[in-house]
Amino acid sequence: MSTPAEAPSGEVLLYEAPDGKVQVDVRLEQDTVWLTQRQMSEIFETTPENVLMHLKNVFGDGELEEAATAKDFLVVQTEGSRQVRRNLKHYNLDAIISVGYRVNSRCGVRFRQWATRVLREHLVQGYSFNQTRLAERGLLEARQTLDLLARTLQNQALVDDTGRAVLELITGYADTWRLLLEYDENRLVLPPGARPSSGVLDHDRASHAIADFKQELMARNEATPLFGNPRGAALEGILASIEQTMFGESLYRSREEKAAHLLYLIIKDHPFSDGNKRIGSFLFMLYLQQEGMAHQLNPQALTALALLIAESAPASKDLMIRLIINLLAERSA
Repeated sequence: MSTPAEAPSGEVLLYEAPDGKVQVDVRLEQDTVWLTQRQMSEIFETTPENVLMHLKNVFGDGELEEAATAKDFLVVQTEGSRQVRRNLKHYNLDAIISVGYRVNSRCGVRFRQWATRVLREHLVQGYSFNQTRLAERGLLEARQTLDLLARTLQNQALVDDTGRAVLELITGYADTWRLLLEYDENRLVLPPGARPSSGVLDHDRASHAIADFKQELMARNEATPLFGNPRGAALEGILASIEQTMFGESLYRSREEKAAHLLYLIIKDHPFSDGNKRIGSFLFMLYLQQEGMAHQLNPQALTALALLIAESAPASKDLMIRLIINLLAERSA
C-alpha cells in the first residue's frame, strides 16, 4: 500500500537564476528542501530523464535510501483552465545535492551556493522567525517540554533527587525563551555562549575509551559482557554524520551543536547492544572535556537529560537538540 501524500505545510522559497530565466518554487518542510524531478531538471538545465537516471544510480548504488529521501506531496497544478490536485514525488536535499554534483553544471553550482545560504538561515540555524513567531514557538515548545517532563517522571518512576534534577533542567531552559525573544531573525544564529568546534571525537579514541569504561563498570559488577558491543559500524556512522560537510562547510559548526547531536544520536540510534544511555552520556562528557567546555551538569542532571532524550518522540528531535545546546551555551557563557 502506498503512503498517502502529505498536504504541504512548510514554507515555499523562490529560487531565481541570475538571468531570471529560471524561477522555481522550492519547498522548505520537515527541516529540509524538497524538489520534484522536473524542478531539478529546470534548475540544473537538463532533462527530467537525465535527473531520473542520476536518481536511479544514487539509489541503486546504495548512496541514499529512496524511502528516506523521497516523499509524495499533494500539489495543486493549473492544467489548461483547470486546477488539478496531484500527488507528486519530491526529493529532499540529500538527493538534490547528489544529482547536482553529478550534473556539475554552472546552474548546479549557483543553486548549491543559494542552497548554502538558505540552509544556513533556515535549516542549520533554524531561527528564521520574526519575534512574534518566536514567541508562539517558544510557548509551544515550553508546553512540549513540560509534557515530556510529566511523561518521563511517570514512566521512569523517578525518585526525589533525579526528579529534582529534571525540574532544574526544565527551569533552566525556561530562561531561554527570554533570550530568544531578544534576538531578531537576522541575529538569532546560536544561543549566547556557543563557540566554534575543533572537531568531534575520533572513532578510535571513542572505541578505546568505551572499552576502558566497560572494563571499569564490569569490575564493579555494573555491566554485563553485552555492554558496549557495537552494532556494525553504527558508532562510526554517527561520528561521521556529526562531522559531515555541505558545500565545503561543516553542517554543525559549533561545539554545542556537535555535543548535542553526539548525545542525542547515541541514545536514540542505539549503536550498541547494551548501555546506550550510559555510553552516550560518557562520550558526551568526554567531548566536553576535549573541547574544554565548562558545565554544571552533575551526574543526576546528566541522568535526567539522558532520560528526557530517551523518552522523547522522534518528532521532538529538534526540541531536544535545542534544549541541550541552550543548556551548554548558558552554562559555558
